[in-house]
Amino acid sequence: MPRIVNCIKLGREAEGLEKPPFKGPMGQKLFENVSKQAWSAWLEHSKMLINEYRLDLTSENGQKVWMTELEKYFWGEGSELPPEFKSGS
Repeated sequence: MPRIVNCIKLGREAEGLEKPPFKGPMGQKLFENVSKQAWSAWLEHSKMLINEYRLDLTSENGQKVWMTELEKYFWGEGSELPPEFKSGS
């Protein structure tokens, strides 16, 4: 039986993640408050951020920017793409 969470992003109950997406307090917070569907949407959004900002997630600065955007996406005003971003459509 899937684990159900009250998803912070969807604003409703939904299937939760199977395990924290990473270690530490933020990973646990995500595990407790974010659904699989919302996490999947974040991963797609973060791919665009990584490409547009040319983030190097192996660097401390790249990780800091990624985590800041993650917090804004789920608990803040929302993460947005840079104004100069052009979608493929």
